Amino acid sequence: MSKISKFFKGGGSGASKGRGGPSPQEALARLRETEEMLSKKQEYLETRIERELAVARQHGTKNKRAALQALKRKKRYEKQLNQIDGTLSTIEFQREALENSHTNTEVLKNMGYAAQAMKKVHENMDLNKIDDLMQDITEQQDVAQEISDAISNRATFGDEFDEDELMAELEELEQEELNKGMRDVRLPSVPSTSLPSHPGKMPASHFTFFMMKPCSSTRKRAEDEDEMKKLAAWAS
Repeated sequence: MSKISKFFKGGGSGASKGRGGPSPQEALARLRETEEMLSKKQEYLETRIERELAVARQHGTKNKRAALQALKRKKRYEKQLNQIDGTLSTIEFQREALENSHTNTEVLKNMGYAAQAMKKVHENMDLNKIDDLMQDITEQQDVAQEISDAISNRATFGDEFDEDELMAELEELEQEELNKGMRDVRLPSVPSTSLPSHPGKMPASHFTFFMMKPCSSTRKRAEDEDEMKKLAAWAS
């Protein structure tokens, strides 16, 4: 077993071991610290690579031994840089997985709290009582609808009277009004002067007198008939 495996299996700090392992927050903080350290290492190696490359260019063929040594160091730094790139990718993957696991754990924990709260709320609920309550609500809604329909319907009064008798009585009243109107009509007096032989030569005053009196009586009779029709419509 490698030293790294031994470390992760049982070589952690005593405080974390006593607590049964680090918390997700502690592990995430450690991973972020490691990422930051490796990023700084990357910057250092990139700087050294550029420096060794400059040395190799400076010596060139003039000092092949120094140039080759610079290129060898550059290759080692590039190898370390590639290793750090792979390590950073692994750490980033592990950090993201841990963050997702921590998020899922918190979500499940909150869902568990919600489930317990719902269970507590439903402890005092009886399905049979709920069904009875819904039936009562439905019945009361039906009663309320019946009351609304009864109130909105037009009330009818006087149905105990015979409509034929009322119409006969109304006709008698109308006939009395007509007879009274006929008694009130005044006939025009006969003119003392002789009538002209041709209607076209009748004096204008006589012609107006004969035309106005009947028209007034006819109009009054028509008004009386309209009033009687309105009365009959109201009574029905």
